[in-house]
Amino acid sequence: MQSFQSSAESPFPILGTQIINSSSSSPSSLRGLYGWLFECHGVWNNLVLLVSSLLFVLYLAFQAKKSLQKLSHARSSIMIAYYVSLWLVSLLNLAWCSLQAWGCDPTKEMAWNVLSLFTTSGMLFLEVSLVAFLLQGNHASGLEALTRTFVISGLIVGLDLFLKGVYLFGFEIPLFVDDSEQHHTKWGLWVGHRLVLTAVYCIILFMYHSRWRERLPARPAFYRYVAIMFTMNALALFACGLSTSGASFGFWLYGFTILCYHAFYLPILYVTFLADFFQEEDLHLENVYYSEMKDAGFFDADWE
Repeated sequence: MQSFQSSAESPFPILGTQIINSSSSSPSSLRGLYGWLFECHGVWNNLVLLVSSLLFVLYLAFQAKKSLQKLSHARSSIMIAYYVSLWLVSLLNLAWCSLQAWGCDPTKEMAWNVLSLFTTSGMLFLEVSLVAFLLQGNHASGLEALTRTFVISGLIVGLDLFLKGVYLFGFEIPLFVDDSEQHHTKWGLWVGHRLVLTAVYCIILFMYHSRWRERLPARPAFYRYVAIMFTMNALALFACGLSTSGASFGFWLYGFTILCYHAFYLPILYVTFLADFFQEEDLHLENVYYSEMKDAGFFDADWE
């Protein structure tokens, strides 16, 4: 199986297309590192994916103690479940970003497709569950809302996983291997996939500008999230449409949208859905401490 070989088929041009002569005598580990960094999708593509996913996991780890304390005090089943899911998917995404060379190795084609299948399904689960939470309105809370959200998300992601599994294991079409010359039939699945997501985000954007806007959370961050995801999925849909005809720009644009999705989606989701929750807890604690200090007379001198 051949991978993208031209710069038009990768989000970033490949730097250093020739291996130096002395590399043949270098240790195999160094040759493998050079091949992963420079020859598979390009150095900037690999660095952006690896650095962004690693930094986000490190950020989650750095904030883990504080986040767990806040979650235990708040006892929000929705936030706890979403935080755990975010951790699991972030680790999967880090593995996916770190093992980009598998996508260019014919001997690891099946392993790469399986890893990509579970990683994208996990990210889709977070994406769908957040949309399901949005559509439940301002009063979505508690165990009932969590169960309803996860059941809806599980059914949708399960159907998506089944369809992709049929393509992968039934028709033996490598959905996640970058190939511009073979298996054009896979683009039909990706067109349908992106079309559904684009339509959903378009409907939510319409609701924000209609009489049904009161059913949605009154937070600008949610609106910005929906606008970003609509734009990203619309671009991916356009790229898939071009790719069905074999256009080089379509392959490049689709690769660029995949790069942005794996590099930035999880941080955007965290900022949209979890960061405000943790910040609100901080502001609440600050107000409590201020009230206690005021009651104790710490600020009496300011009024004299």
